[in-house]
Amino acid sequence: MDRLARNLDDLRRLVHALTERGVCIEFVKENLTFTGEASPMANLMLSVMGAFAEFERALIGERQREGIALAKKRGAYRGRKKALSSNRIAELRQRVANGEQKAKLARDFGISRETLYQYLKTDA
Repeated sequence: MDRLARNLDDLRRLVHALTERGVCIEFVKENLTFTGEASPMANLMLSVMGAFAEFERALIGERQREGIALAKKRGAYRGRKKALSSNRIAELRQRVANGEQKAKLARDFGISRETLYQYLKTDA
């Protein structure tokens, strides 16, 4: 259920839209089935289970942020390793200054154009 939608409102909207099209939705783990027939108990269970799923996702995100903050304090969280060394960045900048096409340079260096522009924007 928590993988189907981002939040409770989205889940309810999605289940309603699918059941109106005649789709039968079954949540195996929660043992809930929605066929489009208005059932107050089914709607209540969808709301309660969806709210718990949304709450659980929020807790996971909070614990993840706390873990990242602690890892940064320890110096264990440094982010992604640079795609190019400082020598390769200097070569890239020189070739751009010589007027070579950026798309071709990105292919030659094995990076995306967005990464190329990030290297050109930052001082290294």
